[in-house]
Amino acid sequence: MRTDLADLVFTGGPVFAPGNPTAVAVTGGRIAAVGRDEVRDLIGPGTEVVDLAGRLLLPGFQDAHVHPLPAGLELTQCDLTGLKTAEDTVAAVRAYALAHPEREWITGGGWSMEAFEGGTPTRESLDAVVPDRPVYLPNRDHHGAWVNSRALELAGVTRDTPDPADGRFERDASGEPTGMLQEGAMEYVGRLTPPVTAAERRAALLSAQHRLHSLGVTAWQDALVGSFLGMEDPSETYLAAARDGSLTARVVGALWWDRERGAEQIPELVERRAALSHGRFRAGSVKLMLDGVAETGTAALLDPYLDKCGCATANRGTSFVDPAELPKYVTRLDALGFQCHFHALGDRAVRDALDAVEAARAANGPSDTRPHLAHLQVVHPDDVPRFARLGAVANIQALWAMHEPQMDDLTIPFLGPERASRQYPFGSLLRSGATLAAGSDWPVSSPDPLQAIHVAVNRAAPGSPASPVFLPTERIGLTDALTAYTAGSAYANHLDDTGSVRVGALADLTVLDRDPYAGPPEAIGETRVALTYVGGERVYAAEGAA
Repeated sequence: MRTDLADLVFTGGPVFAPGNPTAVAVTGGRIAAVGRDEVRDLIGPGTEVVDLAGRLLLPGFQDAHVHPLPAGLELTQCDLTGLKTAEDTVAAVRAYALAHPEREWITGGGWSMEAFEGGTPTRESLDAVVPDRPVYLPNRDHHGAWVNSRALELAGVTRDTPDPADGRFERDASGEPTGMLQEGAMEYVGRLTPPVTAAERRAALLSAQHRLHSLGVTAWQDALVGSFLGMEDPSETYLAAARDGSLTARVVGALWWDRERGAEQIPELVERRAALSHGRFRAGSVKLMLDGVAETGTAALLDPYLDKCGCATANRGTSFVDPAELPKYVTRLDALGFQCHFHALGDRAVRDALDAVEAARAANGPSDTRPHLAHLQVVHPDDVPRFARLGAVANIQALWAMHEPQMDDLTIPFLGPERASRQYPFGSLLRSGATLAAGSDWPVSSPDPLQAIHVAVNRAAPGSPASPVFLPTERIGLTDALTAYTAGSAYANHLDDTGSVRVGALADLTVLDRDPYAGPPEAIGETRVALTYVGGERVYAAEGAA
């Protein structure tokens, strides 16, 4: 009796792997053969056979920067994602409040800044629909929150409350808080919201996991494992799911660096890393949020923001971690084997992060810690080649690199033409030799890798063929975009036996509903996921896809 027969064989379609194979065999959760017709010799009576029928088989997508628990919780609360106007957003809050009279607080979020003039809604519009209960609704990037008067009252926020060092209260002409909280000011209200139960956190994680599997995602890096601005620490939820087997994805946790503290927290991070590594979950990364976002003027820039008239202001954004101390922190973390995962959106934050990585390299020598910088909205040309030289991974959120109201109305005018031309330099980074990884930052934006890949290739929104191309020289090819979302993110996640279709690799695989190479680049965004496997086990199948 033959003992080399496969558990699972894919045949009859293109495979995203060198040599243009058309068949793959899986045994014991790993890829046993990659080839063509000869792979069919491994099919036996007990082999599951998947006819690709011309559909593309590729490694499972990996999201290198995502927040599944907050995303899953928002799906069960007042979800404002995708609403385009102020009227629709306020109406959705009203409808949710009416449908949930038992809720002590109205929480949720995901609203779009471009729906409101200047990107800043006011408490009065919330007061009109929810006058009697506090409301706390972070926007889609979770760097600001919209609250009503009742929430401000409970938090004790008045015209006399000073702005925190790491944020601000938006105020009207008379100095009264408007109900828009930026960055660290969110904590004043966020800390008062009702705690989420363990059961709710578990349900949120499993809901988010199902959503990600349905989009072909087999692994991810959770970019905030800790408590921050009212967000729940997901660590125990992950650990419980890893122990009972309900965590079917492979997950890296990026432990939160408390920006109010310094090096004294490093021993605690070492303890948390040891305690929070089990099965498919391990916490070997540290998340350092260096700055904010451009739309609110908190992304850290080398030169000042402009005002509405195009004149320089005094604002260069916010550095949440002291740039003078950052190299010391990163050097110590690197020496302890931690990966540093930086939120670096403005060009000053990017430079600070690279300077810190360079200091760690000088002090510790070469290492395999694979630091990565996420977001990279504005990168100074002098810093582009430093990624490859220092071995720092460029972690891109490609879905943001297109013309849309938040970009055109709330960002470009305040950056000015020269800086605006340096945004999301994917092509420049790739040409310089940098390794690209990719992530969604969900719930900030869609978790669908194929939508992001469409934008990386086209620099225009899916389904908008007439939309102007955003900085066309920064487009990358389909192969490079797919590689970033597979092998690149696997590299960033230290999941070295995933990310490519090769013999011996774990069978974390995704089948698309077509071959995107067979159509025009403008149609990439129409592609959907048909099947998703982790370790050779099917974790998602679209209706009629098998």
